[in-house]
Amino acid sequence: MIDKRLFQLPGVKSLFQMLAGLTILQAFAILLQAKYLAESLVILWHRQNWHLMLIPLVFFVIAFLVRHLLTWLKDILLDRFATKSTEHLRQQSLAKIYAAGLQMTAKKGSGNLVTNVLNGMDDVHDYFNLILSKFMNLAIIPWVILCFVFYQDHTSGIILILVFPVIILFMIILGYAAQRKADNQYSEYVTLSNHFLDALRGLPTLKMLGLSKQYAHNVYSVSESYRKRTMSTLRVAILSTFALDWFTTLSIAIVAVFLGLGLMNGRIALYPALIALILSPEYFLPLRDFSSDYHATLNGKNAFTAVNELIATPITAPQKQLDSFTWNKTSQLTLEHIDFDYDQQPTLKDLSLQLAGFQKIAIIGQSGSGKSTLLDLLGGFLTPNAGQVIVNEQVIPNLAQINWQNQVTYLPQKPHLFSDTIANNILFYQPKAAPLALQKAVQQAGLTEFIASLPDGLDTLVGEGGRGISGGQAQRIMLARAFLANQRHILLFDEPTAHLDIETEYKLKQTMLPLFENHLVIFATHRLHWLQQMDYVIVMDQGKIVEQGPIEQLQKQNTGPFYELTSHMRGEQ
Repeated sequence: MIDKRLFQLPGVKSLFQMLAGLTILQAFAILLQAKYLAESLVILWHRQNWHLMLIPLVFFVIAFLVRHLLTWLKDILLDRFATKSTEHLRQQSLAKIYAAGLQMTAKKGSGNLVTNVLNGMDDVHDYFNLILSKFMNLAIIPWVILCFVFYQDHTSGIILILVFPVIILFMIILGYAAQRKADNQYSEYVTLSNHFLDALRGLPTLKMLGLSKQYAHNVYSVSESYRKRTMSTLRVAILSTFALDWFTTLSIAIVAVFLGLGLMNGRIALYPALIALILSPEYFLPLRDFSSDYHATLNGKNAFTAVNELIATPITAPQKQLDSFTWNKTSQLTLEHIDFDYDQQPTLKDLSLQLAGFQKIAIIGQSGSGKSTLLDLLGGFLTPNAGQVIVNEQVIPNLAQINWQNQVTYLPQKPHLFSDTIANNILFYQPKAAPLALQKAVQQAGLTEFIASLPDGLDTLVGEGGRGISGGQAQRIMLARAFLANQRHILLFDEPTAHLDIETEYKLKQTMLPLFENHLVIFATHRLHWLQQMDYVIVMDQGKIVEQGPIEQLQKQNTGPFYELTSHMRGEQ
């Protein structure tokens, strides 16, 4: 129920000390509450003057208020601790995701990461708020009450102490069942999150291919599976709550029966009997609260575990194994027998490739063939599981190297622009570039007229992800980045014009072609017209390079993967 890592959070020890002190005071407030209530009832039973009831009633009210004041103070302390600790975990998670980038997305799934950082953190906050208070109440209050009941009536104390382990046993049995159900539910929730996010991202493609209605069945199946697991978890939770309520009610009834017999036999006086009877529900109350909140905190515990696993996930940080170099016309990169998998699912298999100088290389293949994954490996965003990488005769384990990435400019299909000015977005690679160099990059990217039409020019603010400007202009800002960082001689393009209309793509293409000069260009595309600007083609299928060679040589063939793929892309097959 309680994750041991909870006790490693900053400030948890001092919080436990304060909670323990407040809970002890709360336990004594409960005893005083029972004592003065019993005194009032005894006075009422003996029909004494009602004025005699005023003092115990006043003290009862004071004890009642003190008890709930202490609960309020505990809630404030817990809420502050939960908020601070949750924010600390959120910052750690975001820092890890930011440092790992695509490595983390590959291992965990983007939907899972969103769930952990957003909804998961709310569950963790509730978990901290509930579990610490309930745990402290269960550890202190019943035993203080039990000692006082023993002092008043040994028989009642023996009944209470004998029943307590039986209830704990049933809690453990049902708790394990609920934990297993909750784990399955949470894993299904993660699957649903990943599935939903992937479906949302792929919706335009599905609509374009006419598969959106067909895919709706998949969405229904995944959501229906999650609903069934949720209902199964709730059934176990309701059953365990019912069993606990039944046992505690039965135990209080047994205590009441023995107290009644004792009163009739004259074995016990009315005052201690009333105290034992009043305190019996209070004795079981922390256990009932702990059990009921156990199910409410299962998602929080699972989320806390998932966040800690995310933070502890090992990543390959950019390394310094590769010697400093500048990519030029004599440089070489060799990949030998590279393997890579996403979550133990093979994506690239036994991939070998050699790149040299200022080649212009096209990577083509069906969707899901591994083009983007290969680009991510070449950019050093992902690291291979097996194989060898050689740069200028130097053997390195991967391309997640600072000196390599300092030579790379990456232009994705959907450019990411920061919530900042257009100027600062263009200066991303070269934050200290001179104003004249910035203006030249703007001109080379074909942004001059667009910038001139804006009231604030280059100081115009754009939204996160490029909100407020068109896709074509966003790509031109990315091109301006590349033109400004001209000392980076490796260009990686991941279908940068795939989501643009033909007219916009044609205009953008004319702007992009001058950038290809004196660069190693690796261009993943579905558009055949780009092949005319390339001098080498790599054909991929199911994570393998099935054919490669100079474009002129491949175009002369009437058979083979290149011929079949290009014929299919033209609509000839």
